[in-house]
Amino acid sequence: MLHYGALKVAAKRQKECAGAALQDVHALLCRLIEEFSPDAMALESVFTALNMGTALRLAEVRGVILLAAAQNGVLVYSYAPREVKASVTGHGHADKRQMQLMIRALRSMRETPEPSDAADALAVALCHLQAEQVRRRFALPDLNSSAKPRAPRGTADSSGPPNEIRHGGATRGGLPRIVSMR
Repeated sequence: MLHYGALKVAAKRQKECAGAALQDVHALLCRLIEEFSPDAMALESVFTALNMGTALRLAEVRGVILLAAAQNGVLVYSYAPREVKASVTGHGHADKRQMQLMIRALRSMRETPEPSDAADALAVALCHLQAEQVRRRFALPDLNSSAKPRAPRGTADSSGPPNEIRHGGATRGGLPRIVSMR
């Protein structure tokens, strides 16, 4: 674990314009991608039982995250909330506090990750790492073997990996570097 956190956009900034918060998400994510050079990003899929307004806001943020990933040639993997909870706590109905405590225990952290959204992001990253370990242990096919290598950062070449979301699966060779954000 190199970095974790949660972005909080000030209410004043949100009122500036409709896309201000999305712009901040994009800028932060691009800075993190530049700093850590991840091979993959792991996202939690949008939970459809949320109220419509919340689901739409999450979908907007997800779109911005997918845009930043595509612009930087980073593969994206998506995991259902219950899949993430099950991989971290052993059951798919864990609450926020259980997730925080399990992340703290699994990562041997001195403090409980705060806010709970940061712990959720770490849980998504761990879920992806566990899926990758299973794929390698059982010699399952690499779903990305047909993906083209990404263009070096800062180039406008569009020959990077296909613009798609991978559900589960693996990163290219070596230990994956993952930016996880919630």
